[in-house]
Amino acid sequence: MSFDRLAQLIAFKEEDPSDPFIWYSIALEYTKSDLQKAKNHFEHLLKNHKNYLPTYYHAAKLYIELELLEEAKTTYEEGIALAKNQGDDFALRELQNAYQNFLFEEYDEE
Repeated sequence: MSFDRLAQLIAFKEEDPSDPFIWYSIALEYTKSDLQKAKNHFEHLLKNHKNYLPTYYHAAKLYIELELLEEAKTTYEEGIALAKNQGDDFALRELQNAYQNFLFEEYDEE
């Protein structure tokens, strides 16, 4: 992780805390070094910017990494519904594929 990049993103967030892209970018940066901070930023997005579709794929992936499987499942399902609602076929396919892989892995381990 580039600390200069993270510091710059944090400064941008202080200037405009309502921009979901900045929160998303910070969350992605934190996935490289501090999973709890990444989780906090993704959860802020899921709560306060529910229509910011890119969040769902990466938040679910992080939940899996943290072994929060119910949260991952719910996040994929909500992201799929949002992608359908927004008519974003690319994001829909990406989320559906990731969700199917998640379900396969989850039930394969039982």
